[in-house]
Amino acid sequence: MWKILKERGIPDHLTCLLRNLYAVQEATVRTGHGTTDWFQIGTGVYQGCILSPCLFNLHAEYIMRNAGLDEAQAGIKIAERNISNLRYADDTTLMAESEEELKSLLMKVKKESEKLGLKLNIQKMKIMASGPITSCQIDGETMETVTGFILGSSKITADGDSSHEIKRCLLLGRKVMTNLDSILKSRDITLPTKVGLVKAMGFPGVMYGCEIWTIEKVEHPRIDVLNCGVGEDS
Repeated sequence: MWKILKERGIPDHLTCLLRNLYAVQEATVRTGHGTTDWFQIGTGVYQGCILSPCLFNLHAEYIMRNAGLDEAQAGIKIAERNISNLRYADDTTLMAESEEELKSLLMKVKKESEKLGLKLNIQKMKIMASGPITSCQIDGETMETVTGFILGSSKITADGDSSHEIKRCLLLGRKVMTNLDSILKSRDITLPTKVGLVKAMGFPGVMYGCEIWTIEKVEHPRIDVLNCGVGEDS
């Protein structure tokens, strides 16, 4: 950890503070029969500590840089750029145009992770393909093949169909509007306030992740109906 902090340009005095914070790590486990004796922890970051996400992200960035994913030719070409990975919090999605490229990317990440004492959990990994694919194995373990997965709270499917995701988001928006019904119909609340509430609570829930939607002609009326409903309620 300290080597990574130094390489990323973290000032020495801050690294020293972190060293002192992690000098003596102890934990206890609460069970149905009481709590265990305190024991020392030699790896990992503090759960619940506000610094832990930052420290984890530094490790993840270090792994990806050393794996050379940003310079790799593998990936999906978007706007003349090769995109080989998408990262959201502690979720990482690797992308490639062939099964061989995907395995190559995965092995690079696996190798760099193990250098830091981190082990990939193959059982938690999923693989999705837009075409036929054979079972993908890493170190003798088979990754589960799925037809869709969640990325940043939005569902991406192998066939590119966004109808179910759009329907889910529209229902979410309707639910929010129903909860705001008494406020929107109140004569004691000004129109600008109502509009502000809708913009802050209604639209974000519906439109979150809409950039990845594949919208077909049949979906437009459904989205327009929500807009009309919001206008009438406001």
